[in-house]
Amino acid sequence: MIKKAIITAAGRGTRQYPATNAVQKEMFPLVDRDGVAKPTIQIIVEEALNAGIEEIAIIVQPGEEAQFVQHFKGLSDNEKSAFANKPVGLRQSELLERMQHVISYKHQTEQDGFGHAVYCAHDFAGDEPVLLMLGDHVYLSQAQESCAQQLLQAFEKCRRSVFSLQQTPVDQLHLFGTAAGVPVKGESKLFELKRLAEKPSKDFAQANMKTPGLVENMFYTIFGMYALTPHIFKILEKNIKQDKRENGEIQLTTALAELLETEGVYGLEINGSRLDMGTPLGYLQTQLALAMAGPHEEAIGRFYTDLLR
Repeated sequence: MIKKAIITAAGRGTRQYPATNAVQKEMFPLVDRDGVAKPTIQIIVEEALNAGIEEIAIIVQPGEEAQFVQHFKGLSDNEKSAFANKPVGLRQSELLERMQHVISYKHQTEQDGFGHAVYCAHDFAGDEPVLLMLGDHVYLSQAQESCAQQLLQAFEKCRRSVFSLQQTPVDQLHLFGTAAGVPVKGESKLFELKRLAEKPSKDFAQANMKTPGLVENMFYTIFGMYALTPHIFKILEKNIKQDKRENGEIQLTTALAELLETEGVYGLEINGSRLDMGTPLGYLQTQLALAMAGPHEEAIGRFYTDLLR
């Protein structure tokens, strides 16, 4: 059972500049499916906790945790008086206070790549498996179980690392890590992975990254959520000591490929969508998707219909 989660939030947010001059992109507000306005990081923390996670480490740059700490402490006793007639606000404050007690912060002192950021939580993970999530990704399930629940259930079956997957057309593979595998007998949407490639070319993917059962020119790419055995930290530690870099950084994909070779890994096609709010367009798309899955769906639909007339 995975009880710990790591959420990376140490990026500089250059794609959302200049808004990130004052606010970490993970703190950008979104109106969630319950109709409540929250910073992105809270939506991701809720996803983890609702899946059964009990401890969370957020990876941040030194000094940047102040924004998160301020948010998750909830309302003071004096502030609560102003919310006497606002029960939703009081419930959110109670929720934030509970979150505060399960969240810790780990510093990435150098901007040295995604793999390096993940390794910064190795002492938090210890010898336990972890759920790895991205601080600028919102996960929108289309099933009864959340995206995180789907992945953790697969981990319990496999007892090996499981990467979340989504189907992606060939002309978008230059944006994603790509995986190829073979279906697991008797399991729907579960694959034993055989190969990983970081942002492959169209020709390379068509020659090397096909997964049986997918239609022509469709491939599996990483969804942005991982259930990982503790062996991943030994690989990352070795790569850091050997200064094993790609494009000048310690990459997670390099370590994941070695994990595949040494332990074996699985992939699960998630019934849901990954929403990347780390770009201006992605932020707009994320908010629209959440709005259309929430209580304001009908009003938003009418608004856009009137706007397009």
